[in-house]
Amino acid sequence: MAGPDPGLYGPESVTWQCHGDPMMWIAGVRALYLQALHPRAVRGVMANSVFARDAWGRLLRTADFVGTLTYGTAEAAERAGEKVREIHRRLSATDPETGLAFRVDEPGLLLWVHCAQIDSFLHVLRRSGVPLGPAQADRYVDENRVNARLVGLDPAAVPACTAELAAYFEQVRPQLAGGTDARAVDAFLHSPPVPPALVPGRNLLWRPLADLAYGSLPGWAHQLYGRPAPPPRTITRRMRLTGRVLRSIPAGLRWQLPPGHILKAMRRMGPGSRPSPYTLRTSAAILDGPGRAWHDDGGGFKTWRSPD
Repeated sequence: MAGPDPGLYGPESVTWQCHGDPMMWIAGVRALYLQALHPRAVRGVMANSVFARDAWGRLLRTADFVGTLTYGTAEAAERAGEKVREIHRRLSATDPETGLAFRVDEPGLLLWVHCAQIDSFLHVLRRSGVPLGPAQADRYVDENRVNARLVGLDPAAVPACTAELAAYFEQVRPQLAGGTDARAVDAFLHSPPVPPALVPGRNLLWRPLADLAYGSLPGWAHQLYGRPAPPPRTITRRMRLTGRVLRSIPAGLRWQLPPGHILKAMRRMGPGSRPSPYTLRTSAAILDGPGRAWHDDGGGFKTWRSPD
């Protein structure tokens, strides 16, 4: 008799253990900031939606898609990917520089959106205190080539480790710019319009989280946006504190929020499938071999790198 369907990742994956972390919401906002710096990618968004009215819906749909791919059955994940590919096939936009039409499902644009998302997820998780060693981080990047396949990319053409991901960003940086569309995204995320009665709540609750997501971007992204951010050490301290506060909310309570992917997965797979990135700590020493050393990025944020 066949056992329960673990889906495309399963409880043994780094992705399964990490995607239930509450800092993923901040990571999602960081991904929007980063994705908006590609003029053609952000033009594709602006031309096919009213971003100011649909930004929340876009973020929620992305979260639902990531949740389905991570914790849903294989059939549900494949179905979600097919739906996304079908939507993208119908959409086009006009290049803001050349005036030429392009399809939003061009491989180069899909690759940018994927890499910006995976980089943001991994960066925020690690910087906020999730104990991922270098081999686990590499495995996370590699695992999520499944995600890339489902949106229409050839997994062989997608970065498979953190070094390849970093090399991709070095390659694509000359194409990035903080143009009109990017500034519109920045303005909305920094200060989304709300009814007057909700302005104090927005300033108290939303703006610090959005500013944290923005501050966690690389320095070159701040330069493109033309808006400064606090020093990296300050962002790292705030990221760690925010992570501790959000993780103090009981996971069972957080996971009650719709659409409840994690609770459904736990019912399907059993209590041993409960995701927690801290279960990865003991395996880090096994996965991370000798020859890797801590590297301080100058902002108090420790990352791993190989001396060679």
